Amino acid sequence: QVQLVESGGGLVQPGESLRLPCVASGLTFSRYAMNWYRQAPGKERELVATMAVAGGSSSYAESVKGRFAISRDNAKNTVYLDMNSLKPEDTAVYYCKAQHRNVLSIRYWGQGTQVTVSS
Repeated sequence: QVQLVESGGGLVQPGESLRLPCVASGLTFSRYAMNWYRQAPGKERELVATMAVAGGSSSYAESVKGRFAISRDNAKNTVYLDMNSLKPEDTAVYYCKAQHRNVLSIRYWGQGTQVTVSS
């Protein structure tokens, strides 16, 4: 059974930082590209960051470029999202997704973790 478990969310003040880990189990982690999405109340889910299978290349939404960083540790089956200089508009539920490198229909989602940025 495949599971993706996010953690690390919480309430922070503007300008502060958070690190979100997502631990995967039940799959061969190194065969999956890893993505972070977020969904704010009343809005569609949006792609925040993505990292290739081998961890060499990554991409980011314009709204988070220069502030967020995605990384992965294949030995720990974990992908991270480091979020710096947080803004109130970053408030959302953050989800990780595993996307098989060859078969696009094979993908798994975590349950999400809430991040709230407020003074």
